[in-house]
Amino acid sequence: MFVLFISFVVLLLLGLPLFFVLGLSSVIFLLYDGTSLVVVGQKIITGIDSFSLLAVPFFILAGDLMFEGKLSEKLVAAANSVVGHIRGGLSAVTVVSAMFFAAISGSAPATTAAIGSIMIPEMEKKGYSKKFAASLASAAGPIGQIIPPSIPMIIYAVLANISITKLFIAGVIPGILMGLALIAVCMIYVRVYNIEMQSPRATFKKVMQSFYRAKWALLAPVIILGGIYGGIFTPTEASVIAVVYGLVISLFVYRSIKIKELPKIFIKSVHTSTMVVSIISVATLFGWIMAKSGVAQDLARQILSISDNPIVILLLLNILLLIVGALMDNIAAIVILLPVLLPISEQLGLDPIHFGAIVVINFAIGMATPPIGYSLFVGASISGLKIEQLTKSLLPLLAAMIFVLMLITYIPAVTTWLPSLLD
Repeated sequence: MFVLFISFVVLLLLGLPLFFVLGLSSVIFLLYDGTSLVVVGQKIITGIDSFSLLAVPFFILAGDLMFEGKLSEKLVAAANSVVGHIRGGLSAVTVVSAMFFAAISGSAPATTAAIGSIMIPEMEKKGYSKKFAASLASAAGPIGQIIPPSIPMIIYAVLANISITKLFIAGVIPGILMGLALIAVCMIYVRVYNIEMQSPRATFKKVMQSFYRAKWALLAPVIILGGIYGGIFTPTEASVIAVVYGLVISLFVYRSIKIKELPKIFIKSVHTSTMVVSIISVATLFGWIMAKSGVAQDLARQILSISDNPIVILLLLNILLLIVGALMDNIAAIVILLPVLLPISEQLGLDPIHFGAIVVINFAIGMATPPIGYSLFVGASISGLKIEQLTKSLLPLLAAMIFVLMLITYIPAVTTWLPSLLD
C-alpha cells in the first residue's frame, strides 16, 4: 500500500486533476502488485453502473436550469419580505434564500453561486464588509447538500446500500439548524460592528405578493420532495421531473431563458456531470484496492483501538472527516473512505441513516473550509477576493456549523426522527 499512497501524493503534488490522480495511482499499484489491469475497466464500470446514480446528472441539470432561470432572485425577494426588517436582516435573507435554493439545487457550489451573486453586492451596499458577505455566502452554500435533494447523499446512499429517501429526509432538521446557527452569527456580527439598521417591515400584503411572485420557485421543492416522500416517484424519477419543471418554468413562465441558450446550459451541466461521474468511477477502483488489500479494515481497527468510548471515537471521526473534507473533493472522499467508515459505524452500533448524515454534513462543511472548499472558491470568485482574505470572517461561521455537527453527532434523533416516520 506504500506504493499506492506515495504515487497518490506525488501525482497530487504535481497538480494533476483528481480523476487522473486516483486512476493513475491505482494503475501503478496494480502493476506493482501484479494484478491484471482487466480489473480497472471492471471496477470503473461497476462504480457507475447504478440506476440511482442517474439522479446525479439530472439534479445537476435541474440546478443549472433553475439558476440560469433566475429562480434565485424570486426566492431572495420572498425571504427579504419575511426577515428583511430585522436588524441584520439582509444577512438573514442570504441564509434563508440559500435554504430555499438548497431544496432545489442539491449542490453547495450552485447554492453559493445563485445566492452569492445577488446578495454579496447587496450586503456590501448596506455596510457589511465584502469579506463577511462572501464568507457568509460561502458558508450558506453547503446547506445545499444538507437540505434535500442532495447529490452527495445520493452517492453515499447508493454505495452504502441505504434508502436515499430516508437519508434525504434525515437532512431536513440539520439543514434548518445549520441555517439558524449562521443567522445567530450574523445577528452578533451586526451588533458588534454596528452596521445596517433594519428596513421597514413589509406589510402582510407585500409579503403575500412576494410569495405569489415566487410561487413557481417555491413550488419546486414541494413537487420534488413531496413526490419522493409521498411515494409517488423515486429520487431518480424526481430528478427528471425537476429538469422538466425547470425547463417549463424558465422557458414559458418566467421566460428568463431563451431556447437558443439551452445548448450552453446543457453543455455546462454535461461538464459538471462528467467530472462527478468520472471521479466516482476511479474512486470506486481506489476504494476497492484499499478494501481488497485490507488497509481499510486495518485503519478501522486502529481507530477503534484508540478508545472503547463511542463519544471519543465519534469525535475523532468528525475531526478526521472535517480535515479530509477540507483537502479533498467530497464525492471522491465518500467513495474512498466508505470501506473504512462502514465497519466503524457497524462496530459502534450506529443507525446507518444517522451515520450517513454525519458523513455528508462533515463533507458539506468541508465545502466552505480552506484550502480546497469548492463553495469558498465560488464565493471568492464572485467577490473578487482571495480565499485567504475570507478566512478571518469565515471562522465564526465555521464554528457555528461545527457546533450543529456536534449536536447531530451526539443526539441521533435530530437525524433519525423524521425518517422513522416513514416506517
